[in-house]
Amino acid sequence: MKHDIYRTLIFCIELLLPTVLSAQKLDSLRTNQLTVRCVQYGIGYSNILDTYLSTQEYKGIDFRTSRETMRMTNIGKGNVSLQNFLQANFSFGKNRVDNNNTLAGMVNWNYGLHYQFKLSDNFKLLAGGLGDTNLGFIYNLRNSNNPASLRAYINLDASAMAIWRFHVKKRILILRYQLNTPILGVMFSPEMGESYYEIFSLGHYSGTIKLTSIHQQPSLRQFLSLDIPIGQQQIRLTYLGDLQQSHINNIKTHSYSHVFMIGFVKRIYKLSNKDLQKIPASIQAY
Repeated sequence: MKHDIYRTLIFCIELLLPTVLSAQKLDSLRTNQLTVRCVQYGIGYSNILDTYLSTQEYKGIDFRTSRETMRMTNIGKGNVSLQNFLQANFSFGKNRVDNNNTLAGMVNWNYGLHYQFKLSDNFKLLAGGLGDTNLGFIYNLRNSNNPASLRAYINLDASAMAIWRFHVKKRILILRYQLNTPILGVMFSPEMGESYYEIFSLGHYSGTIKLTSIHQQPSLRQFLSLDIPIGQQQIRLTYLGDLQQSHINNIKTHSYSHVFMIGFVKRIYKLSNKDLQKIPASIQAY
């Protein structure tokens, strides 16, 4: 009888041991913070308007690069992820009659948190908020008095995301859609007809910093990406729709970009100093 009880206990332990070890590995993985990083480069179409410089639209080409990292945190019992997205673009456009050109550039940084609703092992929805910082310029090649316009604004964005893992011929592909839209923000803008000399040299700063909301800045930024494993690498193909517009101080602006991007995805373990000391120096590159 005792032997039967011992056998039953051993059998139960053998059944539970893989589950316990798997949970321990998962906890260890969260502790070490597995980071997903992707650097991408792309090219696409741009449409630029800034009535401070010209009432005409300038359409042309957009060159863009981005760096994105995502990792889980310990917030919300490990259900909150951190996203860090930095991008820079440069565009060149011509007006409708092809007698003037415009150059534009922008650096954009998004940093924020998403709560992950894991509906299944392969599908989850994310919702959260992002800090959205933007700094750039628009330069009109034929204007003499006011040839350039400064673009500077900070927003608090609402953000939503869907991530779906699926299999194609034993390969795991990851499809992601993300949508960000500004809710509240602060924007720098001169008055219509006011020169930057008056603002920065004469100190006429009044009215140049404005609070913004959805009705003054109805904008969105959306991503549709597909991660594809190829050999030992993972490639990310992305469509980026960056639709920014504003109506502040009687000045209308918009910057519409549709860009296709490609890059490599890396998964990186971040080791603590304590864990790093356990690795022999003989196998470390530095």
